[in-house]
Amino acid sequence: MYSAELIVNLRRVIPNGGKLSAPHPTMKGLIYQRIIKTLLPLVLGGGILYWMYRNTDFGSLKHIFLDEMNWWWMFLSFPFGIMAQVFRGWRWKQTLEPIGEKPRTWVAVNAIYMSYAASLIIPRIGEFTRCAVLKRKDGISFTKSLGTVVTERAVDTLLMLLMTTVILLSQMPLFLTFFEQTGTSLDVFLGRFTATGWLVTAICGLATLLCLWIFRRHLAFYNKVKASVEGVVEGVMSLKKVKNIPLFVFYSFAIWVSYFLHYYLTFFCFDFTSSLGLDAALVTFIVGTVAVIVPTPNGAGPWHFAVKTMLVLYGLHETDALAFVLVVHTVQTMLVAALGIYASIRLTAAK
Repeated sequence: MYSAELIVNLRRVIPNGGKLSAPHPTMKGLIYQRIIKTLLPLVLGGGILYWMYRNTDFGSLKHIFLDEMNWWWMFLSFPFGIMAQVFRGWRWKQTLEPIGEKPRTWVAVNAIYMSYAASLIIPRIGEFTRCAVLKRKDGISFTKSLGTVVTERAVDTLLMLLMTTVILLSQMPLFLTFFEQTGTSLDVFLGRFTATGWLVTAICGLATLLCLWIFRRHLAFYNKVKASVEGVVEGVMSLKKVKNIPLFVFYSFAIWVSYFLHYYLTFFCFDFTSSLGLDAALVTFIVGTVAVIVPTPNGAGPWHFAVKTMLVLYGLHETDALAFVLVVHTVQTMLVAALGIYASIRLTAAK
């Protein structure tokens, strides 16, 4: 239902009267583009996961999952994963109000649930999905809400850069001590990367550049349609008119604190990570957050590779690190999917 609605609203972004300088792509070409955009992230993420776990004894992973894992800590982390999305929904509603759009709070929150679940299937489609949900349920302008999404992403990016800078600088002495005590130079550490490891890193980098290039092309395409641009710009400028700036700032920090606690509490699910401490959790959280920029479903593959690498740097055995990232990412992805299913039912049943 919502995929069809999404297509309808995306078409409304481009008025029929707008004339584009480039020729319209054929239906066959659009199908090929959609197939490539859907399959490429799956192939990329699946390829990285296969390379990481190709020699893994899954019997030992099953033993850890069933017998050694403390599920109470995992369940305790769930409310923070949910609240991160709830705070995002509340903040989104706040940015829409200055431009005359007032969605119902429960609709905005469930639209966020839907957006994250949709991105599990097609990376980056969630931003459009949540705007389409608001258009369908509360008649909110698609282009204006899309503009506020751009604003949100800009704020989140600034916060992420700030956190990354502060945490990495604060942890620099730890890395220097590690290299000094182990007699390991940066050249030796980088030399531990196998040819396949360098290949995976290069592929992730190229995929990120490709994602940025596609975004730039899409932005240029939208700029050709004046009505769409005006709606997006108005949404972006809504931040200047937000009534309660302290509340907006609180929501913004609460989102990231909730994300971190959702991740950090999983350290206590396993004996081999429970003693790593807050520093290791902060660094691996930041590294994992940066890794999900690579367009794969929920960061599958790049997230595993980045977090596992950092955990090994903190002294964790590679087998334990592989078990941790596989279990944590799988369970948290299932939570995202469950919230999406709940939102779909709720939005379908309610008026």
